[in-house]
Amino acid sequence: MELARLPISASQRGKLISAGYSSLSSLSSLSPSTLAQDLKISEDEALEILRVVSQGSRLDKPDGGHAIVNGAQTAWDMLHEEESLKCITTSCADLDDILGGGIKCKEVTEIGGVPGIGKTQLGIQLAVNVQIPVTYGGLGGKAIYIDTEGSFMLERALQIAEACIEDMSGNNDFLQMDFQPCHIKMQSKDFLQNIFYFRVCSYTEQIALINYLDKFISEHKDVNIVILDSVTFHFRQDFDDLALRTRLLSGMALKLMKLAKKFSLAVVLLNQVTTKHTEGSFQLTLALGDSWSHSCTNRIILYWNGDERYAYIDKSPSLRSASAPYSVTGKGIRTTTSKCKRVKLIAISIRADSY
Repeated sequence: MELARLPISASQRGKLISAGYSSLSSLSSLSPSTLAQDLKISEDEALEILRVVSQGSRLDKPDGGHAIVNGAQTAWDMLHEEESLKCITTSCADLDDILGGGIKCKEVTEIGGVPGIGKTQLGIQLAVNVQIPVTYGGLGGKAIYIDTEGSFMLERALQIAEACIEDMSGNNDFLQMDFQPCHIKMQSKDFLQNIFYFRVCSYTEQIALINYLDKFISEHKDVNIVILDSVTFHFRQDFDDLALRTRLLSGMALKLMKLAKKFSLAVVLLNQVTTKHTEGSFQLTLALGDSWSHSCTNRIILYWNGDERYAYIDKSPSLRSASAPYSVTGKGIRTTTSKCKRVKLIAISIRADSY
């Protein structure tokens, strides 16, 4: 049973979500005094909430008292599953190459970098590319775009969609086609209709939406990617209680990981940067700290190398650390056309450390 279905008042439900309690399991081991302190309510009210939670937990168990444990999976099956994971192209052949084909489904990928490096551009590109038909090497799916900063650009999405149709007609290098280009039935408006856009204006709205996604995706099973732009924005403001912030972020990350696995979709989290004082100097680092850095399957850092944009795989259980250049053009993300030799990466100024 989800928190939203508990027979408690809307005010109590809102206080629970704001305090970082998004599931029954997160409340199961709490004492009334602890819950009362976190929600700023009386112990009697907290005791009543915990009583309702206890009843809801019992209803969730088919035999009334024993939870069901899923069966084991062999390592061989896991390897076969990993090798067969579907990918979403980034429209940059070099970037796809170091990513093993693109952004993988069933995984949570964090992409961070400085302002103007192209994070939102890449997010919009992925929301369009997930819709590339299966006959063109795509997934033929739909996208959920969660906008926390108001940075989603409708005109830009239209440009990228039109360029995607042009690429399919011309058989570009990042598309996997086994036949001659043919007439494309999709129009640019079709791409826009397949992007579900959510605008959230506070961290409580963000958490509530993440909790709602399971139901939404169950009703829209052709969704193959969830993009959160950015995961950081509402959690860098008005948070004196870092322990609360860590708990909220951990709960949200766990929900997103479960969504990726359950629905075999890709989750892409765009992150901002901040500064960290280390060894007498300031360095750029991805926001949200050390605990958050362990919440994603893959971490990609976007950075400038001279006047060229580069993407660096900073963390991945299956991909080696590597870098690749990419360009932001009028058509969207593309392979860099520069003829200059690639500069070997010696050191990266952006480190995925805590601040």
